Amino acid sequence: MTSSDRNPLKEQVALLPLEPGVYQFLDRTGTVIYVGKAKSLRKRVSSYFMQNKEHPPKVRVLVRQIAEIRHIVVDSETDALLLENSLIKELQPRYNILLKDDKTYPWIVVRRENFPRIQSTRQLQRDGSQYFGPYSSVTMQHSILEFIREVIPLRTCSLNLAPEAIARGRYTVCLQYHLGNCKGPCIGAQSAEEYRQLLDMAVSVLKGDLRPVRAYLEGEMRRAAEALQFETAQRYKSRLAALENYSARSVIVSARIVDVDVFSLVEDDDAAYCNFLRIRNGSITAVSTVRLTPGVDTDRAQMLTLAIQHVVEQIAGGELAREVIVPFLPSATMLFDGVTFTVPRRGEKLDLLAFSERSARIYRAEQLKNMEIKNPERHTERLMNAMQRELRLPRQPRHIECFDNSNLQGTNPVASCVVFRDGRPSRKEYRHFNIKTVVGADDFASMREIVFRRYTRLMAEGQELPDLVIVDGGKGQLSNAYAVLCELGLEKQVPIVGLAKRLEEIYYPGDPMPYYLSRTGEPLKVVCHIRDEAHRFGITFHRQKRSNDFLRSELKGIAGIGPRTVETLLGHFRTVARIRNASDEELIELIGAARTQRLRKHFASS
Repeated sequence: MTSSDRNPLKEQVALLPLEPGVYQFLDRTGTVIYVGKAKSLRKRVSSYFMQNKEHPPKVRVLVRQIAEIRHIVVDSETDALLLENSLIKELQPRYNILLKDDKTYPWIVVRRENFPRIQSTRQLQRDGSQYFGPYSSVTMQHSILEFIREVIPLRTCSLNLAPEAIARGRYTVCLQYHLGNCKGPCIGAQSAEEYRQLLDMAVSVLKGDLRPVRAYLEGEMRRAAEALQFETAQRYKSRLAALENYSARSVIVSARIVDVDVFSLVEDDDAAYCNFLRIRNGSITAVSTVRLTPGVDTDRAQMLTLAIQHVVEQIAGGELAREVIVPFLPSATMLFDGVTFTVPRRGEKLDLLAFSERSARIYRAEQLKNMEIKNPERHTERLMNAMQRELRLPRQPRHIECFDNSNLQGTNPVASCVVFRDGRPSRKEYRHFNIKTVVGADDFASMREIVFRRYTRLMAEGQELPDLVIVDGGKGQLSNAYAVLCELGLEKQVPIVGLAKRLEEIYYPGDPMPYYLSRTGEPLKVVCHIRDEAHRFGITFHRQKRSNDFLRSELKGIAGIGPRTVETLLGHFRTVARIRNASDEELIELIGAARTQRLRKHFASS
């Protein structure tokens, strides 16, 4: 494959996120030839395209056949491992020969029987039993089972404990009864109600709810401590601490949800993104996202209907599951004969819908990033239009300035002004301000001073005024900055808003009610980036000034050392420690013998 053929793949790799997930390699025919998992998708996939002589021949052959890369982002490495297993079984990729067998991950099952047992299994059967997992590690599964068996006395035998069988009196207790690991339901020594209470406690552990078993363990620890059995008490504490690290649920594989399809829709200004999940036998077997262009007067329900139709025809092979999970009902459910649409409110179905929506948002972000790389002018135009619309501005905010104050209990007050052009930082235009007319911690007066100084100078020099001014603060900061613009006659030329820190609330002059930007839109991200830059730039300057003032104050206390000498020393050595460790020759050459002697005397006595 030529280098020109590889460029699109390198672009795809550069856009991959650093989160864990599963990647798929496709050949020119669109067939998936390899499925892999990764702790960091970008780092793992990029390793295939590095010139490495240690790559085995099989990997080099695989890389030459790659024509497209797809990926799915998940929450953890465990979910990536489970999803990889499901996709390999479904797709049977050519280069995943080691995972083409029928091996499945282990589950923990609570059998549907009299005095139910808790066991390990690899066979997920729809027999009315409760299944928990799957577990990516057999060691983890065995640890949980061992914990339950040590803490909660439940039976492990395979006897038929129907009431009539127990009544015959043919059973005798086993070794587990004498060890205290079973309370003898086989001989009627334990009632079904008492056994059910212990079983419910074990099920709560498998669900991740540790409150019942925590109360049980605390009681056992208390009794062991009162009996001076400290080793036993510590053992209970260690078991509970170990269990806190386990998670019993995964959105990737479910024992309760068998065959469903999931659709989510994320809308943008000029496009919509529909994500499709296919769940078969409790496992995700397909994930895909498509981009749609909405028509005129197309509402969300109509867009979802069109998206489902498109996916069914182009991706799902013309079939839908009997149950389809959606964020809201499509406009024409009768088009999908025999399908029940579910809008979940809680539980695992809502978790699946959230996973689908997250996948759609990740796909949208990657598409926008790709657009920014390939066509930056179009991306900028689109972003500026979105910001103008969201912030209700008279023109595109191509030139934005943001102000922020910084002080420590009124000391070393400074301020910063950062400048963004076309949504990107213009760092050469950043400005620092030393507050000159304000005494103490008066942020409102400080804001008035820096806004007045900034725009008085711009007007005097005939420089360009910004398309938008952002004040880092709420209504108080905004009203003071707006008063300055009115004083300068700029209130109609320069739009201004305030950005409150806690909830990213936008305030407009004269309006006491806050305005909230879309939490998922780009305008809010740009505004927050500008605010964060102003804060970072200001606090850095404040710390630098405070540090310099501290150094100067230490040196100014030396008799016979004047301000000019202090500036000379700090300009050359930067820190007091380096001045203290300097040789006499260096100091004499810089400030003379008499001042060097006074410095040495001061440092010797301090």
